[in-house]
Amino acid sequence: MQKLQSQGVHHITLVGADRQTSIDFWEGVLGMPFIFEQPNLDKASESHLYFDPGDGRLITVFTDESRSPVKRRTPTDIGCVHHIAFAVSRVTFLQAVGRLDERGIKHSGVKDRGFMDSIYFEDPLGLLIELASYRFEPPAGFSHADVLMEAHRVRVGRGDYAIAEVHLADAIQALVERSRATLSEDRAAKNPY
Repeated sequence: MQKLQSQGVHHITLVGADRQTSIDFWEGVLGMPFIFEQPNLDKASESHLYFDPGDGRLITVFTDESRSPVKRRTPTDIGCVHHIAFAVSRVTFLQAVGRLDERGIKHSGVKDRGFMDSIYFEDPLGLLIELASYRFEPPAGFSHADVLMEAHRVRVGRGDYAIAEVHLADAIQALVERSRATLSEDRAAKNPY
């Protein structure tokens, strides 16, 4: 059977409360430009707001002026969304705790994830949001996923528990060595292509 090959996330749609709550959070807190709005084409009583999370893809929210924000954690049952993670630059990440504190938004503080750092907090409707910042940049021609897959191989080969910075560094070195030609006899013998 043929696969239905995905090429990335097209959009994520959330059920929101009123329009302004969504605009205040997604654009006002997370800096995602509010790019357009139209009716929910499947439910005329709702509006459909579109935000750009920074990569040209979309976060959309169904809103209804008769709904008010509910201050409780969204369900984490099987089949439910646990959280949504957004990439932020290192410099933005280093400001995140202070900026969340300024707004009175409760958060987890910085969490060490080995290959990235994270901060967690809830949106006004109880959805857990993560701000994530990688600790590395992939070499030219590679993605973060390429580096993480190679780091996983390195980690498993060494019997280590989780990906750490040393696995990332060694993965980046391996990817570069396999992908770049050299006139060095030592590397050329190991890497004939």
